[in-house]
Amino acid sequence: MIASPDRTPLPREFFDRPVLEVAPDLLGRILVRTGPDGPITLRLTEVEAYDGQNDPGSHAYRGRTPRNEVMFGPPGHVYVYFTYGMWFCMNLVCGPEGRSSAVLLRAGEIIDGAELARTRRLSARNDKELAKGPARLATALGVDRALNGTDACTSQETPLRILTGTPVPGDQVRNGPRTGVAGEGGVHPWRYWVADDPTVSPYRAHVPRKRRS
Repeated sequence: MIASPDRTPLPREFFDRPVLEVAPDLLGRILVRTGPDGPITLRLTEVEAYDGQNDPGSHAYRGRTPRNEVMFGPPGHVYVYFTYGMWFCMNLVCGPEGRSSAVLLRAGEIIDGAELARTRRLSARNDKELAKGPARLATALGVDRALNGTDACTSQETPLRILTGTPVPGDQVRNGPRTGVAGEGGVHPWRYWVADDPTVSPYRAHVPRKRRS
């Protein structure tokens, strides 16, 4: 008999660690999104670490800005950004306050609320694709900048909460280069995923965007 995932909130101390410790440890954890249309529960299967001002691939590499302010705040909070003029992506802040590191939530398995997620992800061919990629994950959960700064590790009812779930054993964790990141920031093997999980997004190297003539 398989034990049910632990639904106690992850403590803030979990996130108050170096980002390269937190990122692989997030695999198998449970994210609960509660909104006016109902709840969705997701099991994390793929994440990507960003190490602030030590990391050329991080939004905080050049310091604090209004856009990345949340990354410098307390650990365990949600950092949401808008990209390519059409997509939102969601991160969880970690490390001590002022450190500006975060983990991008890249993919997950929706274990409750798939009916609602399908209404937001009409192009998904099956439920394994509902949250297969960071923009798809945010879309399926109905995440936008209004949730930027949300405290995710609390026992109270908030729009986003991260629960203990069932951690993935170390021998089932894989890591490799980041997806779609250019330059020095793209070489770090700081993307982590659950081995052989069908909800994990495929690796894609960075392809420079062509300017219109």
